[in-house]
Amino acid sequence: MRFITGGAYQDKKETACRLFGIKADEIINGSDCSIEESFSAACITDYHRLVSRLMDMGDDPVEFTQRLCRENSQCIIIMDEIGCGIVPMEKRERVYRENVGRSGCIIAAESDTVVRVICGIAEFLKGEV
Repeated sequence: MRFITGGAYQDKKETACRLFGIKADEIINGSDCSIEESFSAACITDYHRLVSRLMDMGDDPVEFTQRLCRENSQCIIIMDEIGCGIVPMEKRERVYRENVGRSGCIIAAESDTVVRVICGIAEFLKGEV
């Protein structure tokens, strides 16, 4: 597994294509992909949005992430960092942030390579290409 994270609009998807040779048509989007599709995808972008969808469906995103790591260990996961800034007043948003953070920790622990992208520049936190 490989994990790419960073702020919104930092060229994370382009970095995945450049570093790992992934093609744009191999990437599914967590905003609208089917849940089952994620278990065979080469790359999932906007994983934080998939976490939100799972919550809306009443599923546990942390359990889902653990299953995904077991069943699709070759996947590249791309996820925005969302935990910075002011703590939201709404409980659902706080729980969402917690679920995204916990999911990111699971993915990072299971990944051979973890990359943080800032302004299109890849910083390797774990492993290498």
